[in-house]
Amino acid sequence: MLKQRSSGILLHVTSVPSEYGIGDFGPATYRFVDFLKRAGQTCWQILPLNHTTPSTGYSPYNCFSAFAGNPLLISPALMVRDGLLQRREIPSPPAFPPDKVDFAKVTTYKYALFDVAFKRFQASPVPADFEAFCAEHQAWLEPFATFVAARRHFQKRLWCDWPRAWRDLGSRIADCGLKKALGANPNSAIINPQSIDFERFLQYVFYRQYLELKRYCHEQGVQVVGDVPIYVTYDSADAWSHPELFKLTAAKRPKFIAGVPPDYFSKTGQLWGNPVYDWDYLESTGFDWWIRRIRHNLLLFDLVRIDHFRGLVAYWEVLASHKTAMHGKWVKAPSESFFATLFKRIPFAAIFAEDLGHITPDVREAVTKYQFPCMRVLQFAFSGDPTRNPHIPHNHIRNAIVYTGTHDNNTTRGWFDKEMVGDRRRRLFDYLGRKVSAPDIVWELIRLAQASVANLAIIPMQDLLGLGADARMNYPAKAKGNWFWRMRDGRLTARLAKRLRHLTEIHGRL
Repeated sequence: MLKQRSSGILLHVTSVPSEYGIGDFGPATYRFVDFLKRAGQTCWQILPLNHTTPSTGYSPYNCFSAFAGNPLLISPALMVRDGLLQRREIPSPPAFPPDKVDFAKVTTYKYALFDVAFKRFQASPVPADFEAFCAEHQAWLEPFATFVAARRHFQKRLWCDWPRAWRDLGSRIADCGLKKALGANPNSAIINPQSIDFERFLQYVFYRQYLELKRYCHEQGVQVVGDVPIYVTYDSADAWSHPELFKLTAAKRPKFIAGVPPDYFSKTGQLWGNPVYDWDYLESTGFDWWIRRIRHNLLLFDLVRIDHFRGLVAYWEVLASHKTAMHGKWVKAPSESFFATLFKRIPFAAIFAEDLGHITPDVREAVTKYQFPCMRVLQFAFSGDPTRNPHIPHNHIRNAIVYTGTHDNNTTRGWFDKEMVGDRRRRLFDYLGRKVSAPDIVWELIRLAQASVANLAIIPMQDLLGLGADARMNYPAKAKGNWFWRMRDGRLTARLAKRLRHLTEIHGRL
């Protein structure tokens, strides 16, 4: 349960300004943390840090691994500081767009730097903390590094289409470790061991840089709010090394895939394509994989949001052959057993529920029973019955996080310009007590969020900057064209910090 009034900003790391085309763990992000402190903000919410893939449009919610970090977030500047690169080895960056991420161009540029850094790392004595890192994270790191190396060798084909010995190798690595599994595979020599070591190296640098940044956040009085996607991608180290966790065919292809029925975002529902969990098997193991996953994220973040929380209670299951999510069905998950086990293993798990969309009484019952903080979104507040709508401020509760909008919503300016028309706009003005111009609407909603009884208020950076729909982060029903937005340099002004700090202070959130 959230116990103290506080306030923060939602800004994914990729959206921070950087000369390298994408936000990373380098100097600009430290300056953003300094801005949070000046603005009186004590929380920084980010999207998942997992290893993204081109095949899923670089979505942080569809990744190669539930545990591995995204190497594109590694800072070349910090690699220079740590002796992994020399400044002269970093070529002048190409003409990256100033307000969006060109993921393909960034990947080509950064991986050329990573190759240079890895060769220097190999030529130097192995740091003790590298060995410690590999030992501590062996359970996920060995399968992940091998999966990425093998995927590179097999030219990015799905793992179910690899030669059978390699298709089934992930399970053996999970059972007996990489060395024994490769020793029993007569075709293991086709993968260069250095290719596996390269992936270990990138994860080591990623976690070293991220945890240093997290420590700095704490020094500045800022807590980091993380995000855990409920599902993993089929083309992932998790599905390859633990196929038993999912409902797969004998050929290890998905029988069913995940999504949601028709909703606010799509008339035909959303077909995500992720394999659904075999909850009976998970329960028979004491939910070991899920517990390890949550424990891992609680080491990284101070508070963890469970995306699509309702899927832990009941999930929408669609035959893998279907082209839309319309004809799926709800399937119950063993939520009572799962939550009881979770809080027995991790008694004070600091997690909160993304309880948006189609929320049924059983989901509300779980949220209430375990006192999970829930979400309230002001962009959803001005439709429906004002006596029952949980998002309208007079119905907020203390144990909640209130947002003007989330990464799945339009920006507030874009929402006002394009979605708040007719009766909906009139209801908004009636609630505010006056008509408001487009330039002013953003700060009116920020004020409503700050004034809410909800103990935590989170404002997306796009709203704080008053940006329009072109700065939107994600369109949930669109497979492409998402996750690109990046903040232009120079926007974190002293005037903006002062204005936000004033609102935060007068509403008791400092």
